[in-house]
Amino acid sequence: MEHVYASIDLGSDSIKLVVCELYQNHLNLLAATSIPSRGIKKGLIVDPELAKKSILLAFKQVEDMLGIKIKKVIACIPNHMAEYKIIKGECDIPGDLITAHDMINSYKAGIKANLLPNEEFVTVVPIDFKINGKTVMKDPKGFPGKKLLGRAMMVTTPKKNVYSVASVIESLGVEIVDISVGSIGDINCFRTDELDKNISAVINIGADITTVSLYNKSIPVCTKIIGAGGNDIDKDLAYMYKIDVTEARKIKENFALANTRNADKFDVYETTNNDNVKIKINQLAASEIVESRINEILTLAKNELNDLTNKPIQYIIITGGTSNILDFEYCVHDILPNASKAKVKLVGVRNNKYSTVIGNIIYFLNTLKLKGMNYSMFSEDDMEELSSPRDNTNDDTMLGKVFGYFFGE
Repeated sequence: MEHVYASIDLGSDSIKLVVCELYQNHLNLLAATSIPSRGIKKGLIVDPELAKKSILLAFKQVEDMLGIKIKKVIACIPNHMAEYKIIKGECDIPGDLITAHDMINSYKAGIKANLLPNEEFVTVVPIDFKINGKTVMKDPKGFPGKKLLGRAMMVTTPKKNVYSVASVIESLGVEIVDISVGSIGDINCFRTDELDKNISAVINIGADITTVSLYNKSIPVCTKIIGAGGNDIDKDLAYMYKIDVTEARKIKENFALANTRNADKFDVYETTNNDNVKIKINQLAASEIVESRINEILTLAKNELNDLTNKPIQYIIITGGTSNILDFEYCVHDILPNASKAKVKLVGVRNNKYSTVIGNIIYFLNTLKLKGMNYSMFSEDDMEELSSPRDNTNDDTMLGKVFGYFFGE
């Protein structure tokens, strides 16, 4: 296991942590967990101490599975108020052939010129490169040239988005080696040659929020946040049947369907309401409540897409934990006929709530390939050290860490 990578996503409903191994160009799952999150609302950390406890539990579970301490991780930063800017930068080629270092250098001037004081650099997604003002290609490594112009999409977020996540994770003795946003993780989880040629969108229906992201040839263009998600279904069921929200969630996940066409009015769920009275809930009635809320969320997402672009969107992918509800695809067909329910295909985590955290590993690997780097978060020494305290006295800013890591400084 020479190439092993860990990634974490701090959601409002759950903390997702996965560890994967890259073997013969295939990503294999080594361990994964999903822990109920605390101290996180609508994707943002509101109580660092509570969030820390949830994250610590997630690390402990995965470390127990692996028998090794996780020291480094890729972290997902909230999409809230993320900005996407096309940048350009040019550099001279000192050698005879273009190297990965030259490609990265071409972005530097563009990043520094476009980064505002209140923004934090997250990453750049390469678009293309132009050699000597003429030849355009995706990866010019190894080609002769004297000047290289690079175009990329720079992703930034408010500083608090980055620092709130970084401070909590690093306080646990875990180093963040890279950061990304959910829009990048989602598209990379499902990326295909067809997506790389067209305009596409990903709708991620989470617990508290729904994220709508638009892409041009798999490059993120913009992201919108809708303040509705799977928890609203729980609240609807709890209100209608006067039951606890926890019980309502069980009904949503284990009994009700997302669409009424296959619901059975004779199939009954028995429970006790808040007045300690036994009640019977039939599947058809419960499914009507679930379907109504899902259709509302999908309609809101559809309206956001219409506002984001007037161009036809060839592919719309719907992911997130809420999309796992049985018969969800029928709602998709009714509201967004040209969309499809996602399918996370990594063996061991075939659950759409993991799309962001898995996709961020894939994006990280693609970035390493672009830079011509061979890197693993777990060394041979790491395999032998089951636990060791980490000196957390580095005062570098997160921008310095990530910027330095991305550019190999």
